[in-house]
Amino acid sequence: MRNYITLDTCVVDESTGVLQFGEDRRNSRLSLRREGGYVAISASHGPIEIALRPRYEDLVRKLRLLQPVGELTTTRQVGTSDAFLALGLHSDGTLLLRATIVADATGHLSFNFALSDESRQHLFDWLEVPPPNPFDL
Repeated sequence: MRNYITLDTCVVDESTGVLQFGEDRRNSRLSLRREGGYVAISASHGPIEIALRPRYEDLVRKLRLLQPVGELTTTRQVGTSDAFLALGLHSDGTLLLRATIVADATGHLSFNFALSDESRQHLFDWLEVPPPNPFDL
């Protein structure tokens, strides 16, 4: 069973351009920064970190196409088969994010984060995700 930690704070550092979501009780963080055609993503808990760098256009397209699902699940993925960000949208607007590094066929390491509807909207605004087009679905 996956355990998702809800990241309940959102801060934008204007000097560095970093968008950071956090959860203080467990010292969990999700940080994002635009780097040209890519988005640098750092998912961390204490001193442990997974760093991903998906293409900006791929990430925005996948977020735009997400459809709400009633249960906690991820329905889209951006990255490669070895390092990816799995995405899911819950029916209450919660965005699920699973930053994953796959070691080989025997295992993987993932950070399971959830962003509330309000935090999800901050992320979509920061990434400039356009509203879904019904003809794309």
